[in-house]
Amino acid sequence: MKAVVANLVSEALASLPDLAEAAAGIQAGDTIERTRDPSHGDFASNIAMRLAKPARRNPRELAAAIVEALPDNEAIAKTDIAGPGFINFTLGAAAFHAEVDAILERGVDYGRRPQRNSPKILLEFVSANPTGPLHVGHGRLAAYGATLGNLLEAMGYPVYREYYVNDAGRQMDILGVSVWLRWLEAKGTSVPFPNAGYKGDYVRDIAAEIDTAGIEVHTATAVANELPPDGEGDDQEAKALKEAYVSALIERAKELIGDAGFDRIRQQSLESIRSDIEDDLAEFGVTYDKWYSEYSLTTDGRIDAALDVLRERRMLYERDGAQWFPATDFGDEKDRVVVRDNGQKTYFASDIAYHFDKRERGFDKLIDILGADHHGYVTRVRGGLEAMGYKGEDLEVELVQFVALYRSGEKVQMSTRSGNFDTLRQLRAEVGNDAARFYYVMRSNDQHLDFDLDVAKSQTKDNPVYYVQYAHARIAAVFKTADERGIAWDERNGRSNLVLLETRQEKALMSALSRYPEIIELSANAPQTLVHYLRDLASDFHSWYNDNRFLKDAADLRDARLVLCVAVRQVIANGLDILGVSAPESM
Repeated sequence: MKAVVANLVSEALASLPDLAEAAAGIQAGDTIERTRDPSHGDFASNIAMRLAKPARRNPRELAAAIVEALPDNEAIAKTDIAGPGFINFTLGAAAFHAEVDAILERGVDYGRRPQRNSPKILLEFVSANPTGPLHVGHGRLAAYGATLGNLLEAMGYPVYREYYVNDAGRQMDILGVSVWLRWLEAKGTSVPFPNAGYKGDYVRDIAAEIDTAGIEVHTATAVANELPPDGEGDDQEAKALKEAYVSALIERAKELIGDAGFDRIRQQSLESIRSDIEDDLAEFGVTYDKWYSEYSLTTDGRIDAALDVLRERRMLYERDGAQWFPATDFGDEKDRVVVRDNGQKTYFASDIAYHFDKRERGFDKLIDILGADHHGYVTRVRGGLEAMGYKGEDLEVELVQFVALYRSGEKVQMSTRSGNFDTLRQLRAEVGNDAARFYYVMRSNDQHLDFDLDVAKSQTKDNPVYYVQYAHARIAAVFKTADERGIAWDERNGRSNLVLLETRQEKALMSALSRYPEIIELSANAPQTLVHYLRDLASDFHSWYNDNRFLKDAADLRDARLVLCVAVRQVIANGLDILGVSAPESM
């Protein structure tokens, strides 16, 4: 409906040649928004105030000229000029009836834009280290990323979803040695487990499943002889001791079972966890087009290729035997090492190469969904893209804040060590996929999320996901009852009699339905907008439902009301589908 108003304004401007120069570059749609106060109509445009300065004319005078030039259209009941020059548009009933017709005709496609060819978007999200099960924080990244992808596709953009598997580097060695020690433990060889190791029960499970044929079981003396002491606590000295101890264990493992044996254990451990993560996310309704291996950046020469580009562009320098990227030239707080003095490439080199590869694969817009602790990452990676000749704004990073679980008003302590649950899989088992997907997106990603487990499981209006789904189920129940009673309704008759829908509640429902395409556009920048819209739409429906008995109306009014029910049901189903939430027929 916003498009109808925008087209009328555009036509009016086109008929006023004296404003052509002043209006150049102004899109009519950008000047129009919904009014906050219904007494001011349905839409307001500030086009006259935008034109006042370049046209050197009074904005109210301009507004009057534009209103005078507006072509006749039955969708517009009246126009008003308010304040310094706002043009307010009040829509006629026919406009809302046409929108109800559009919902029924387009069905699942209502609110979706035509497919575009560009920009091609690569959406990377979750990308948790494959060192253990996904925790509840990763769940929010997953729900937010998946919903954002669905919204962008609804806007017509081509979206490619990717999970970056951090399968290279030190954390994989620590995982490998952790599994090796648990395997030895199961074979009767017990040595002090490193405080820097991975201690969850899942490590024992992996150790029991891996193929260790040909790998010798060594004694505790052989494993632990002359190892440095482990660290206790979180101060710098303790952290250094922890690192030294686990590093020594890794080297000992390679000495005793060989690099090939250690690599076998490490790779099997990685694949076990990666497979578990993939299954967990798939069960959560989150799937990817590609699982991109960090290790492949090295084996395919992508890191070297990216560094070569930087060298050619004179964007690397040497200091103390290492190679550095001048990140401060691009707004970072300090320059960054890309190749250490021992020739080892850094994580930052991998990050640059990965984003270079994204652009080289033909993606125009890169969106990374990351945890809130990655705030320092944005500037330097954008700097890397700029240094290689791309635009820094090609990369958009959305940071997702942390999640706290509450039960009976008390914060749940999330710790694998203490036995309290903290995994996404356990949360899903407790509240279900629908509640988890809905709740994770209910607040802005840059705000902390307090997840109330009791409310998420309740079957009351206090539980927003239940409240929205119940509206969909209620409508299904209306039609089921009609079938049981042998009441035949006529959709065509209902659509031709929408003029009978005159109550305040019915007008509010039709107005709310007409906002759905705009909500999708707004939600592409703030997905929580869709959640709040669906909750408000459900509230409008429940209020209307509670005050009416649709099946007892005269045929024309009954059919019209049932058509409105169908439209509400379709919009709720479309919105829930984007959120990854089911639309049940009964509850």
